[in-house]
Amino acid sequence: MPSWMNSLGISASGLTAQSLRMDVIANNIANANTTRTASGGPYRREMVELQPQQASQPFSSWLQSALGSNSTPTAADAGVRVAGIVQDPSPFKLVYDPTNPDAVNGYVQMPNVNVSTEMADMISASNAYQANVTAFDAGKQMMLDALNLGK
Repeated sequence: MPSWMNSLGISASGLTAQSLRMDVIANNIANANTTRTASGGPYRREMVELQPQQASQPFSSWLQSALGSNSTPTAADAGVRVAGIVQDPSPFKLVYDPTNPDAVNGYVQMPNVNVSTEMADMISASNAYQANVTAFDAGKQMMLDALNLGK
């Protein structure tokens, strides 16, 4: 792949990662009051773990190799990827509601989802997604402008 295509691949990996992140956040918000799941117990908040495409090589060595040679690292070496979706180990909230069928001694375990935190994370993911769209569009426009120079 030509080196000028790398920017599109990097932005595309960011778009994919942030899209999944928004889906997981939406799922957390939807289950903020779910006290009983199929596996038993309340819903446990999920988080998306992201990591660089090339996790084994630190950024400093990647940058040095890029600066020290005429070759540009490929998009496969750059960008972001989803390492996994993990459950938040923080404790469940206890709410006093003796009328709830899931109550034990009058207390119900509620999901460890804080809707305010989820909304802040959603805004962050949305902004990151929009930044990747902008970078993708800018890269595409530069390529089109470069092609028009030859006319």
